[in-house]
Amino acid sequence: MSRTLLPKHVAAVVKIQTDPLKALEMFNSAKSEDGFKHTASTYKCIVQKLGHHGEFEEMEKLLSEMRENVNNALLEGAYIEAMKNYGRKGKVQEAVDTFERMDFYNCDPSVHSHNAIMNILVEFGYHNQAHKVYMRMRDRGVQSDVYTYTIRIKSFCKTARPYAALRLLRNMPELGCDSNAVAYCTVVAGLYDSGEHDHARELFDEMLARCLCPDVVAFNKLVHVLCKKGLVFESERLLGKVLKRGVCPNLFTFNIFVQGLCREGALDRAVRLLASVSREGLSLDVVTYNILICGLCRNSRVVEAEEYLRKMVNGGFEPDDLTYNSIIDGYCKKGMVQDANRVLKDAVFKGFKPDEFTYCSLINGFCKDGDPDRAMAVFKDGLGKGLRPSIVLYNTLIKGLSQQGLILPALQLMNEMAENGCLPNIWTYNLVINGLCKMGCVSDASHLVDDAIAKGCPPDIFTYNTLIDGYCKQLKLDSATEMVNRMWSQGMTPDVITYNTLLNGLCKAGKSEEVMEIFKAMEEKGCTPNIITYNIIVDSLCKAKKVNEAVDLLGEMKSKGLKPDVVSFGTLFTGFCKIGDIDGAYQLFRRMEKQYDVCHTTATYNIIVSAFSEQLNMNMAMKLFSVMKNSGCDPDNYTYRVVIDGFCKMGNITQGYKFLLENMEKRFIPSLTTFGRVLNCLCVKDKVHEAVGIIHLMLQKGIVPETVNTIFEADKKVVAAPKILVEDLLKKGHIAYYTYELLYDGIRDKKILKKRLPTVNSLHRGASSSAVD
Repeated sequence: MSRTLLPKHVAAVVKIQTDPLKALEMFNSAKSEDGFKHTASTYKCIVQKLGHHGEFEEMEKLLSEMRENVNNALLEGAYIEAMKNYGRKGKVQEAVDTFERMDFYNCDPSVHSHNAIMNILVEFGYHNQAHKVYMRMRDRGVQSDVYTYTIRIKSFCKTARPYAALRLLRNMPELGCDSNAVAYCTVVAGLYDSGEHDHARELFDEMLARCLCPDVVAFNKLVHVLCKKGLVFESERLLGKVLKRGVCPNLFTFNIFVQGLCREGALDRAVRLLASVSREGLSLDVVTYNILICGLCRNSRVVEAEEYLRKMVNGGFEPDDLTYNSIIDGYCKKGMVQDANRVLKDAVFKGFKPDEFTYCSLINGFCKDGDPDRAMAVFKDGLGKGLRPSIVLYNTLIKGLSQQGLILPALQLMNEMAENGCLPNIWTYNLVINGLCKMGCVSDASHLVDDAIAKGCPPDIFTYNTLIDGYCKQLKLDSATEMVNRMWSQGMTPDVITYNTLLNGLCKAGKSEEVMEIFKAMEEKGCTPNIITYNIIVDSLCKAKKVNEAVDLLGEMKSKGLKPDVVSFGTLFTGFCKIGDIDGAYQLFRRMEKQYDVCHTTATYNIIVSAFSEQLNMNMAMKLFSVMKNSGCDPDNYTYRVVIDGFCKMGNITQGYKFLLENMEKRFIPSLTTFGRVLNCLCVKDKVHEAVGIIHLMLQKGIVPETVNTIFEADKKVVAAPKILVEDLLKKGHIAYYTYELLYDGIRDKKILKKRLPTVNSLHRGASSSAVD
């Protein structure tokens, strides 16, 4: 090095080095130069370089050396860099320790040091500690600046106190600081985050009216908050306002918008926005492509995502691990494991090294595809290629095997884990316990819990809830109750899922008194019931024929801030109908939307329509059927079946027959059960011709057994198809033997065969004339 080496030369060399240890080597070599001595500026540069790359041990050595060689009063800049570097890596305690050491080594922290540590504390949620730093700063007489107040504003917003932030913003001029665009944008973001959208818009407009326009960095932070909240369209409106004031969005701005649109599922808009980036004179980067590819894969548009992978490569960009893993995982989740394998082979050829995420995706994909052998092969292949065994990798395979009912191989894998340096955790046990319970082997699952405890894995809430659910499904309610008591004895508080599971088991067993006892105990022990809890209680009371008590619970639900849902009302309607109080059911049905603001569904209409049909009150049933269609609730097969049943039970087969044909005209295809009801009734009334017409109509609509489609000769098909269909209806129990005999003879009758095959319209006309006759 030259004899004229100056500190600024060393600082410049350190800054341009990409390798921190190489920078340190050069920094140390400067010490050997005659007459050269490191200054606060050179120490600050090397501290920043080492800390930025996570070389904290070397950084601390340099800080110690610095304190010995330089006047400590001049070292604040180096300390601030050290704090910021610790903060970037999430090492909050180390940053605080650095700040505290400044006093000890006679370096008085100025407002800049206080701001640096407060900002780190606020970023990581240590708001009380940040406030204490602020109060200490005031006690020391250190004057706050605009950055201090902006950090305080950020703290208020992060703790859901946007109006406290707004008051501070308003008071800043009185405190000797002019508010700036960054402070305004921080409060605006806080207001949006708290749902105060109108006030946020007003404040944003006020900022612009004061000629305070945010730069692109401040605006990007605001947009990022809005897009995370799903307020993409609101972000676009704000963008339009700042564009008029000369703010030019950068690629990061577009990336935030693309990510926000992907989160909202507005993928087509995200794609169009991507196309507009180049028109703005900006070049896409790997991050932009990855955001869109991830969004497409999460929304099951993997084929499209792969197209963007090709565009990315053609544009000269090199896909990274995230790109390939997103597409591989996307294909696996869609059950297209072969495509995932194809992408993987191509990626490996281009230098991609599959990691834990890649193998987990493939294992999960093969297990979902019902191919656990391939999943096991992928697992072994990964280990064979140097993949480090991990708890995540093992748990993924164990989960897949357990879901396939392959408990023994799953248990063998658990035993292998310890040999490969991975001890099973409680989630590993939970996966197998869940698999055992689903297979009905609850006692084996309980033994496995004991084994987990013996090996130092205490069960968690999920473990107990799984076992309780298993016992309840087997109606071993004493064992389920005992498990809840065991939770209390082990210091674990049952949650609402625990109680709901137990209540549901007791309800299904018809133990209404025990249901109410557990319900009361649940509330006494501080567990708040949810809508599922109340629906179980309503069901239990209805089964015990205490329907009016169940109705009273609707008011209790509302008083506790819970809104009754379709399940609540459906259960109550059924309860009224079972005790024969159809009028009570209908009155509640009418109040459901007006009083409780719960919209009717096809299911709720079906219960009431069915009830009136059962009572042969077909006028009310048809009136509700008409209202149902007009209100946008489409009737389903059950609706048509119960209406037709009602007409048949009344002996009004003509009306039932006509109703069937009218709705088939509107492209409704009834179930085989419904066809069977009408056919039986027609044959009982000696309307064989109409019944045979329905058989031919079913053939026209393609409602035939698969056997018919194997007959390729048209003439044979015309003769054989009706017989096969009638035999199939008898075999499946949809028609009586008496009906079968009449239909079989009817379809063989040459007079009927010579007639032109009927259509819906012709049968409908026949039904209408028959009704007139």
